[in-house]
Amino acid sequence: MPPHSHRSTTAQDSAHAKHHGPLDWRRVVEWLSADGVISPDEAQRTIARCSQAESRQNPLVRLANVAMERASDGKPLDVDMLTEYLAQRSGLEYLRIDPLKVDVGKVADTMSATYAERHKVLPVQVTAKEVVVATAEPFIDDWVAEVERQSKRTVRRVIANPQDIQRYTAEFFALAKSVRAAQKAGGTTVSNSFEQLVELGKTNKQLDANDQGVIRVVDWLWQYAFDQRASDIHLEPRREQGVIRFRIDGVLHQVYQMPMGVLNAMTARIKLLGRMDVIEKRRPLDGRIKTRNPSGDEIEMRISTLPTAFGEKMVMRIFDPETTVKDLDALGFSAHDGARWESLVKRPHGIILVTGPTGSGKTTTLYSTLKRIATEEVNVSTVEDPIEMIEPAFNQTQVQPQLDLGFAQGLRALMRQDPDIIMVGEIRDLETAEMAVQAALTGHLVFSTLHTNDAPSAITRLMELGVPAYLINATLLGVLAQRLVRTLCKHCRVRDDDSNREVLAEMIKPWQFSGGYKPFKPVGCVECRMTGFLGRMGLYELLTVTEAFKGKVTSDHSIESLRRQAIADGMRPLRLAGALRVAEGVTVMEEVLAATPPLV
Repeated sequence: MPPHSHRSTTAQDSAHAKHHGPLDWRRVVEWLSADGVISPDEAQRTIARCSQAESRQNPLVRLANVAMERASDGKPLDVDMLTEYLAQRSGLEYLRIDPLKVDVGKVADTMSATYAERHKVLPVQVTAKEVVVATAEPFIDDWVAEVERQSKRTVRRVIANPQDIQRYTAEFFALAKSVRAAQKAGGTTVSNSFEQLVELGKTNKQLDANDQGVIRVVDWLWQYAFDQRASDIHLEPRREQGVIRFRIDGVLHQVYQMPMGVLNAMTARIKLLGRMDVIEKRRPLDGRIKTRNPSGDEIEMRISTLPTAFGEKMVMRIFDPETTVKDLDALGFSAHDGARWESLVKRPHGIILVTGPTGSGKTTTLYSTLKRIATEEVNVSTVEDPIEMIEPAFNQTQVQPQLDLGFAQGLRALMRQDPDIIMVGEIRDLETAEMAVQAALTGHLVFSTLHTNDAPSAITRLMELGVPAYLINATLLGVLAQRLVRTLCKHCRVRDDDSNREVLAEMIKPWQFSGGYKPFKPVGCVECRMTGFLGRMGLYELLTVTEAFKGKVTSDHSIESLRRQAIADGMRPLRLAGALRVAEGVTVMEEVLAATPPLV
């Protein structure tokens, strides 16, 4: 938006002085024309179009629908641009409402829903001394004195998008009402906390999981998580209040604080829907729920509960089919590693391992790979704990320790099911490792995961479990280590002219850096919620087992000699893969350094 600094301050002040009362679209067009944002011809055209009919729409929304062209670059002016301009014109601060940063409970305490709707305002922040109120009418302030008197705080007005104000007014107050109704129905009971000593005197009325208020809050939570692209939802009990947090692009954001009675009821509600034992709160449980997102696509959620000091903590992992099954490019494979991975998975038998810490995208890589090779001609069977995502092309089995059906037993049973390709959720013990080796020796292709820091460490880990070197050499085809890094938002990233190649070259020593260098840096915009990052991609380190590598795998091998041989065979370390992505302008150095082990 071009600033209006070329107008004199006095002219601007007189404009403020002159205009009071509701915003008028004609007046906004006059201002835009006077400040050179739109051409006089465009102003005439707009006035001619809008004069044909009256409308009750907000003037900014109405003008955005007309799509006036900005004089400087010919771009159509949308609601956000017009709102930002209005903020400049009225001398107030522009605010893009981020619902994750709004404490909804305090908002609802500041004013009633009817009052907010009548004055078209929305409190977005409440501190000890002030209330920040969003409005799209900068020249109406007759409500300010009343809010200041009621809240006993000073009011600071900010300009926000009128559509956002309308939407979030409805959402925030409805949520606060549901929470309040739920709390009213259930009192303030604290269940299952190790700190119940003082609380015993309070009312002991339990909040029902089927209470209407609770149902509405749970529905809101899921819709909200899908809207915000969350990968995990955390419901965490604390001493005073329960906390809801979302993981978005690998980073946790606090969303809401709940009374403990309501949080317990929400947990019970979700357990009920996930067909879990609602009564059992003393041991960890697993469950799953299938639901639909706002656009109607099926989404699967995996639920896990854990008893903590203040009650049951619940984590819901969201599996969106759109993001879970991707092609190799979308996963983040470079052309070099993509071709090598393709040739590995086409082998008729052997073991392929994917390694990395929890949440590094191992399952996504495996599912995406299996999905592509699961044709009508082959039988793909899996043993998982738990089944991450139901996939019709696979035959999936869930381990059930209470029935003595672990990975090893499941794998043994699978061997009698005439499989071609087997996926074992994780190799945790010698028995499972031995079964996987047996399966590979008898002509099956076996995929599995291991928790190790990099690809060569997988060999050491298998030996620690007790698999002899000659069996590893006979069966292992390759190991893929991976990490996830946040990618820069394409809408707002800018060229980083301050960075230099030397720093990047230093980061990847002893490797030499050659090729193009176009680094970008994060800025932050509406699309990425001012973080500068949008989405995540994989960094990969692929070790293929060659004859030369097998010669190094002995009972007294050193990890260094394995690493050197793997690099000689074409493996690129994780940090190098990350450095190449930095040079391409896809991510930043800090992300790579935080996610990858150092080069040794």
